[in-house]
Amino acid sequence: MKKNWFNWLIFIALSFIWGSSFILMKVGMERLTAYQVAAIRIASSGIILLPIAIRCIHRIPKNKLWFVILSGFIGNLIPAFLFCLAEQVIDSSLSGTLNSLTPIFVIIAGALFFSRKANWNQITGVIVAFTGTSILFLGKSHLHGGQELGSIFLVVLATILYGFNVNMVHRYLSDIPSLQIVSVALVLNAIPALCVLIYTGYFKLPFENKDVLLSSGAAALLGTVGTAIATIIFYMLLKRTGAFFTSMVTYGIPFVAILWGCVAGENIGFGQIGCLLIILIGVYWANKKS
Repeated sequence: MKKNWFNWLIFIALSFIWGSSFILMKVGMERLTAYQVAAIRIASSGIILLPIAIRCIHRIPKNKLWFVILSGFIGNLIPAFLFCLAEQVIDSSLSGTLNSLTPIFVIIAGALFFSRKANWNQITGVIVAFTGTSILFLGKSHLHGGQELGSIFLVVLATILYGFNVNMVHRYLSDIPSLQIVSVALVLNAIPALCVLIYTGYFKLPFENKDVLLSSGAAALLGTVGTAIATIIFYMLLKRTGAFFTSMVTYGIPFVAILWGCVAGENIGFGQIGCLLIILIGVYWANKKS
């Protein structure tokens, strides 16, 4: 019984941490640019995972190291920038809602690029999830002269990259522990992230300004806790409970994001919550066993 409660405690903590990532991006961009917040996120997560990466990198075969680098690029680096760029326009709660499409794109990418057959449950789930997304798109398309629609597409693109990355790791890196892949990938990604910080003049900012420090702290918290520590917790939960229970985190993240959106005074209507429920029903059905 105690073990079961501890698993649920980890589950709730992970949902809270990842669900809070979207509002932390918003706080970070109050005084920093989207590029700086994304770069700090990747750089700080790489620094935290550096000890693990140093121990693990020699265990990864040289012929698979390029897949690890590519995994970090499309699974962490690019999505981090896409989410921040999107949240310059759309609310963090909407970004968290759209992030729940990731399991759907895992199925689609697997069928299109990795010869993985989709069953009827998956096909039905994809249709239901995209119905919810389409309603959400139609409800937002009249705002900001299409600018918001473009930002929504950036988030969807990030979830597409997540889906492709999951399939690529499953196909080419299944014999390598996931924590090794993530730690090495993020450490290597920290190099271009630091270059972005230098290029954008981040280190020349007035750090005596408390607002700059607050935004920097939010971005660093996003990387250290929301990416590095959360990844370790995720694999701890995966080892303790298995893939099915761990995958249920997908359902908790958007509700935490919406909760933070309400606290921040974002415009959240019943329509958005309704679309989220439709998407999550599609995700559930797509992952239901035939």
